Amino acid sequence: MITKKKISIIGLGYVGLPLATEFAKKYLVIGYDIDITRIEELKAGLDRTKEITNKKLLTNNNLIFTNDLNYMKNSDFFILTVPTPITKDNKPNLSIIRKAALSVARVMKKGATVILESTVYPGVTEDYLVPIIEKYAKLKHKKDFFVAYSPERINPGETKYKLTKIKKVVGADCKTTLNKVGKIYRDIIEAGIHKVSNIKVAEASKAIENAQRDINIAFVNEVMMLSKELGINSNEVLEAAKTKWNFLSFKPGLVGGHCIGVDPYYLAEAGKKVKFNTKIILAGRNLNDSIPNYLLKDIKKKLKKKARILLLGLSFKENVGDIRNSKSIELFKKIKKNKFFIDCYDPRVDKEELKKEYDVSMKSPKGKYDCIIVAVAHKEFVKMNEEDLLSYMNDNTYIIDVKGIWNNKTSSKLKNYWCL
Repeated sequence: MITKKKISIIGLGYVGLPLATEFAKKYLVIGYDIDITRIEELKAGLDRTKEITNKKLLTNNNLIFTNDLNYMKNSDFFILTVPTPITKDNKPNLSIIRKAALSVARVMKKGATVILESTVYPGVTEDYLVPIIEKYAKLKHKKDFFVAYSPERINPGETKYKLTKIKKVVGADCKTTLNKVGKIYRDIIEAGIHKVSNIKVAEASKAIENAQRDINIAFVNEVMMLSKELGINSNEVLEAAKTKWNFLSFKPGLVGGHCIGVDPYYLAEAGKKVKFNTKIILAGRNLNDSIPNYLLKDIKKKLKKKARILLLGLSFKENVGDIRNSKSIELFKKIKKNKFFIDCYDPRVDKEELKKEYDVSMKSPKGKYDCIIVAVAHKEFVKMNEEDLLSYMNDNTYIIDVKGIWNNKTSSKLKNYWCL
C-alpha cells in the first residue's frame, strides 16, 4: 500500500537508483538528477549501470524521473546520494553535496527531513550541509527542518548483497528524527536497521568500512612485493595462510574507485580538523596508490622500448563499467607515457565515456603482444580459454595477472607468467 509520504532522491547513480526503485514500492518517489541524458534513459527503461532491470523502471507508477526541481516540492524527505570525490591533491571535494543542498533549499517545505547518504568525514552533515540549507532555504535547523545520515552500503556488481539485504545504519539530529527516518528505511530494508546515538558516529562508521579494506589490501600488496623479491609465489603463500580459520582473505591488486580509493582521505581530513595525525590509514592508501608505478617499473625491467602491450580491464573493479578513479587507467597512461605501444580493452566500459573522461581510446585486441596485463577480474576475462590467450602471444610474451584469474590456465606454453 502506498502512503501519502513523498520522498525525493537527488542523484541517480549506483546508490540513488536502487534506493528510488525500492522506496517506490511504498511511497511516492521523485528521482532527480542533473544529467538530462540519464533521466531520458531511465524514462525509457535503460539503466546504464545495469543494476536495475527494464521492467522495474517501467512498471512502477509511483516513481518519477526528472531534472525539474519543481517536482520535488512538498517532499517529506530529501535523500542525497551524490558523489563525494577528492581533489587532485587528495582533499575531500564537497562541491557536489553543496549543489545538491542548494537544489533542496529551493524547494523544501517546513517540517521536511534531509538525509545524506554520500560518504563524508564526521561533521559534514551538521557543520557543512545544515548551514547551506539554513542560509538558502531561510529555515531553522531542528525547528523548520531536520537532518539524518545513513551511509550507503551498495557494492556495484554485487549479486548476493543487494540494497534490501544489507543492514542500514542510521544517525539523526534527535530521537524523533531517528525514529522517523528509521521507519522509512525499515519499510524497505529486509536486513533491518542499526540506530546510532548521533550523526557523527554514522558518518565515521561508513568511512572506516572502506578504509579497513584499503589497509588489508595494502598489507597483501606488500606481501606480494616481498614474495616477488624472495622468489616465491604470493598467491600460493596466501592460499596456505587461508587454511587457518581466522586468517582474513584479501588479494593484492589495483585499488581505486570512488569508495576504497577515496574514503581514507576523508578520514584523514577529519583527523586534521581535530589536530590528530592519522598514520595507518594513509600508510595503506599510499602503498595502494604506488602499485601502478610498481607494475610500470617491472614492465620497464622486462620489456624493451616500443614493445607491444595489451591491457585488459579499465574499470575500477570487476564486473562493472565504472571508470571513476580507476588505477587500471592510471597504469595505462603511465605505460603509454614511457613510449610503449599499448592497446586497451574492456567489454564493460563505454568507449565514449572513456574518451571524454580520460582521453583514452579503446579497441579490441589484435595481433601478437609482447606483454599482456589482465588488470580487472571481469567474468569475460576469467572465462577466457587458453587457446584464445595464446592467439595474442608470441614465444616470450610476458603475462601480468594482477588478480590471479589465469592461475589455473598456466601451462608449459605460458612460461613467462607473473601472478600478483
